[in-house]
Amino acid sequence: MDLPPVGLGTMGIDDPGAVATAVSVGYRHLDTARIYDNEAVVGDGLAAGLADGDLDRGDVTVATKLWTDDLAAGAVASAARESADRLGVDAIDLLYVHRPRGDYDPETTLPAIDRVGDDGLVRNVGVSNFEVADLDRAIEVLGRPPAAHQTELHPLFLRPELLGHAREHGYPVVAYSPLAGGRVREIDAVAAVAEAHDATPEAVAIAWAAAKEPVVTIPKASSEAHLRANLAAADLELTNAEVAAIDAVEGEEELFPE
Repeated sequence: MDLPPVGLGTMGIDDPGAVATAVSVGYRHLDTARIYDNEAVVGDGLAAGLADGDLDRGDVTVATKLWTDDLAAGAVASAARESADRLGVDAIDLLYVHRPRGDYDPETTLPAIDRVGDDGLVRNVGVSNFEVADLDRAIEVLGRPPAAHQTELHPLFLRPELLGHAREHGYPVVAYSPLAGGRVREIDAVAAVAEAHDATPEAVAIAWAAAKEPVVTIPKASSEAHLRANLAAADLELTNAEVAAIDAVEGEEELFPE
C-alpha cells in the first residue's frame, strides 16, 4: 500500500473531535482496532472531518484490526462487518490480523479475510505483531505479501530483521508507538539530534523512523498542536550519521509485549 509518512494512531482516543481535527489538518491514514473499543469514535470523527473539508471518503485510508477471538474462519466475516458498521464505512481499507494468537490459523484465517475482500468489504489484508516466520507463512498462504505489517518500532525497540523482510518482499512497515510512550525525550542521542535541528525529540523520532524505508508511522495525538507537529515531522531530514547515532542506542524495551 502507498501510505502517507505519518498517520494517526488512535488507541486511547475517545473524542471524535480529535479525529475530525486530524483529518482537517491533513491526516489521510487513521488506525484503530476492535480491541481499542473506539471504532465508532473514529468513524464519527472521520465523518465530521470529511463533512468539514473538501474530501471524499477515498482520500482517507481507514485501518482496523481483528482481535484474537475474531480470527476463526467462521468469525471473520461477521467481525469485519461489525467493525465496518462501527466505523460507518462501506469498506475497510486495511484489515489487520492484530496478533497471530488465539483463534489465528494461517491456513483458515487468511483465506477467510481474502473472501471478505472478494465480497468488497475489505480492500487490503494486513498483519500486525508478526515475526519473520509468521510473515513467511502468511505470504505462502496468501500467495502474496501482506498489504502492510504493523509493529512496534521506536529508538528503544528496533527490529532490523522485520525491516529487511519488508524490503525484500515490498510491503510497508507501519510503526506504532514511534515516540516510545513519550520516552524519546530521555534518550541522549535523540535529544542531541533534536538540539542540532532546533526540533523536538518527538519530531526527531518520527523523522528517524521515516528515514527507514519502507517505514511509516502512526503516532497518537489529540491536540491540534501535537497533530500538526507530528505531521510536519516527516519533513525533517536527518543525516545518515544522525540516523546511525540513534540506531546505536542500546535498549530492548518493548512497550507492548505478548
